[in-house]
Amino acid sequence: MAVLGIGATAPDFNLPRDGGGRVSLADFRGKPLVLFFYPKDDTTGCTAESLAFTALADEFDAAGAAVVGMSPDSVKCHERFIKKYSLSVALASDEEKTTLQAYGVWKEKSMYGRSFMGVERTTFLIRTDGTVAMIWQKVKVPGHAEDVLKALRNLTA
Repeated sequence: MAVLGIGATAPDFNLPRDGGGRVSLADFRGKPLVLFFYPKDDTTGCTAESLAFTALADEFDAAGAAVVGMSPDSVKCHERFIKKYSLSVALASDEEKTTLQAYGVWKEKSMYGRSFMGVERTTFLIRTDGTVAMIWQKVKVPGHAEDVLKALRNLTA
């Protein structure tokens, strides 16, 4: 499935999250949402990305937006990850990969000549009405959270 386009309605989701609750797209109606998909908890790039969003959490909040990370890791894995790095972003668990597929980020990847299915690091900025405002595909982590914050500020200006 192709990644959603700008202007498309973001697919709904209702998934378990850290802390034992659930998180859904509907929870954020009326406020912008930064939804970042990442491959795996406690790996170098995913840790750096989660820490970058955590470092800017107050600024995202001041701009009126929520930030949610999502991977196929379990809630228990997310909770260990959050505790280890003192993360402040919500992490949703999509072990069934239904939301990952709906957003088009569950893809065939290759490393060292081996093909496998995995999450392509992608971030969506979702407007207050639930439509996609911006998409960052194949994200390079350095400076990414800052780029998303800048786009959010432009969107809400």
